[in-house]
Amino acid sequence: LGGAGLTCALSETAAAAGTGMRIWLERVPLREPSMEPHEILVSESQERMLLIVAPEHLDAVLAIAEKWGVQATAIGEVTAPPAEGEPGRLVVTWRGHTVVDVPPGSLADDGPVYARPTREPADRILLQADRAETLPRPSTPEELRETVLRMVASPNLCDKTWVTEQFDRYVLGNTVLAQPEDAGMIRLDEETGLGVAVSVDGNGRYARLDPYQGARLALAEAYRNVAVTGAEPIGVTNCLNFGSPEDPGVMWQFAEAVRGLADGCAELGIPMTGGNVSFYNQTGSTAIHPTPIVGVLGVIDDVRRRIPMGFPAPAHPEGDLIVLLGETRTELSGSEWAWVTHGHLGGVPPQVDLARERALARVMAAAARDGLVRAAHDLSDGGLAQALVESCLRHNVGARIELPEEFRADSMPFVYLFSESAGRAVAVVPRDRQEAFTALCAEHEVPATVIGVTDGANQALEVVGQFSLSLDELRAAFTSTLPKLFGDVAKTAA
Repeated sequence: LGGAGLTCALSETAAAAGTGMRIWLERVPLREPSMEPHEILVSESQERMLLIVAPEHLDAVLAIAEKWGVQATAIGEVTAPPAEGEPGRLVVTWRGHTVVDVPPGSLADDGPVYARPTREPADRILLQADRAETLPRPSTPEELRETVLRMVASPNLCDKTWVTEQFDRYVLGNTVLAQPEDAGMIRLDEETGLGVAVSVDGNGRYARLDPYQGARLALAEAYRNVAVTGAEPIGVTNCLNFGSPEDPGVMWQFAEAVRGLADGCAELGIPMTGGNVSFYNQTGSTAIHPTPIVGVLGVIDDVRRRIPMGFPAPAHPEGDLIVLLGETRTELSGSEWAWVTHGHLGGVPPQVDLARERALARVMAAAARDGLVRAAHDLSDGGLAQALVESCLRHNVGARIELPEEFRADSMPFVYLFSESAGRAVAVVPRDRQEAFTALCAEHEVPATVIGVTDGANQALEVVGQFSLSLDELRAAFTSTLPKLFGDVAKTAA
């Protein structure tokens, strides 16, 4: 229940079903007993949900709610339309008196719709023409090495432990994956191992360059983050953050982002179950970047088959195989690298192919089920370099990476390491499962390239022919940023 509370939830549900409802308002649990009927109907108290339950299942649903300490109350019933072809009636009574009797569609669908004017921002053509792909790039091993250290220490990419240690992520003991994993995962049933995974993602830079593609990229990343844990994505929610809708340019950005999410969900075959919109986020006439935030929920049959993101200690003396899934293109516009090193925002964001995202998700679900991979990590902000650093530092396991032949000359090693092409992940595959995993990827037409091995003996991330960074040096850069920033603030406040 969100805006307009019960009024909205009841009328929209009945109108969508083509039925009526009879509601006994006195049955609604109240925090304040003196509330009037109209106050109960429009209250926006949080953490509430409306369920439609078949009568024969009511006792079972109430028992489940009681088990989990959730207050649940039957407040009414679904009613049939008075005659075929006629709308149902939403009838609400309060202590025997009828306070509402209307066709639900009159509230849900028949109100006037305000079509706000939209206009593509005037600077968009120039913004997209200013591509980050033309910026100076690191081209020597030493420049690459320094770029890796600078990037992992940047506020968006650095370690977030300083924040997440401020609260308990393991309440009730059912958390099986938590930050810095790609998705959080909790166990719902101790006997079967049934669990759910969730990830929330967004990138305002991408949406500033192209709100349609930016929204689809946010959806793709959240979907992929859930998929690489071995869970099956099943639902989407959102939080859409924009400037003033009275500005036609902002309204155009909003409409494009909504269109992108709608098209994306249709292509992925999963529903958008709800969300919220936050407008007027601006100072004076300067709006924030259009920032669609997308959450994706997934289900996994048994959390014991989950796939973590960190490189584990190698199972083979010569190391486990590191496999890059997906294709890498020269896509640097809107990237973390362009912003951190050049303060640049321009060009067009990476392409997004949601059919390939679905294929990758199928591969990861099957790999989890059959035990074909030991770890996996999606590629997004910071590209392959960031994913490798995070994977190495998770369990203090090194890696030796060999770039493909076509990415070894000039500045192409940089492209391979820092491009933010979508639809990619790295997976750790045991040597004795390589054939099965390769066949699985081929079956789903997911490109799979062996790019290196994990290395438990050498505490370093080595890119052969380019650079080697010790894990100690990487960890120092990765973990120091937030304590320096917020630690000083905390000391000042104290």
